[in-house]
Amino acid sequence: MATFRIKRFNPEKQPEPYFEEFQLDIPPGATLLDCMNLIKWTLDGSFSYRMSCRSAICGSCAVKANGHALLACQRQAEHIIQNDETITLEPLGNMKPVKDLVVDFTPFWDKINKVKPYLEPKEAPPEKERHQSPQEFRLIDDSSTCIMCGACYSDCNTLEVDDNFLGPAALAKAQRFVGDSRDSQTLERVKELSEPGGIWDCTHCGECVERCPKPARPFDRIKEIMTVALDKGVTNNVGARHAMSFFNSVKRSGNLNENRIPVESMGFFNIPGLLSLVPVGLRMLLKGKVPPVIHHSIEEVDDVKRIFKELDQ
Repeated sequence: MATFRIKRFNPEKQPEPYFEEFQLDIPPGATLLDCMNLIKWTLDGSFSYRMSCRSAICGSCAVKANGHALLACQRQAEHIIQNDETITLEPLGNMKPVKDLVVDFTPFWDKINKVKPYLEPKEAPPEKERHQSPQEFRLIDDSSTCIMCGACYSDCNTLEVDDNFLGPAALAKAQRFVGDSRDSQTLERVKELSEPGGIWDCTHCGECVERCPKPARPFDRIKEIMTVALDKGVTNNVGARHAMSFFNSVKRSGNLNENRIPVESMGFFNIPGLLSLVPVGLRMLLKGKVPPVIHHSIEEVDDVKRIFKELDQ
């Protein structure tokens, strides 16, 4: 017997969401979705959520369980029950609830559409098909497994504070076409994805990888787009300059020069950007947080330099 603590919301009856508890005897081998169905079918028919295939293919049943997004049909209920015999269910994060666990996916799909999620081929349609080698397909294999469930979008820390960020699902979908050997718009794509709200606004928390129920691993796909952008010379932006400054700092000395990185990231001739750093610098100075001008040497610094030397070779 477990307690299901479910966040309910029905704007037609009550303006604010609230939690309601249900007692359920979990059948052996039942998934979380099985339990949600039992609650709806036997305890409260007004309980609302999305579901479809029950086979971890459609992505419809993504919810938050105990604070983290997952596919309800993919997880056994007994594996996520907490020590106090409770399971807390909430709607996906970073989207507005419509009713109970149903959320409005409109901003999610708007951001998917922004990355132009379709092939723009290099030539006119052939008589049969466009050929792609197995090696070329492997570059986009993982991103093609995304089922658009919204779990990564829900738990993305950047989206929580920045609505302008495209989000991990859209960027993973973008990599599907940036890395496609048959696409003709690679340079144009990475230029657009390097704009504010794109790849360089990712905070590298890796939460999207933890929540993704498939091998899509959005953060890995974002890093792959970053690599293509740098290889294509799309470096006239703060994010790319920051990555290059970080790389060059460690390559030069084996140490990270934290005084140079902010300046090099903004750009030496970006006067407004450099001036924006002054208040932060003053606060750091007053708090005694300014990095030392001469860094202490790290252990085995020669090994770090050797790695970069071998990489260049």
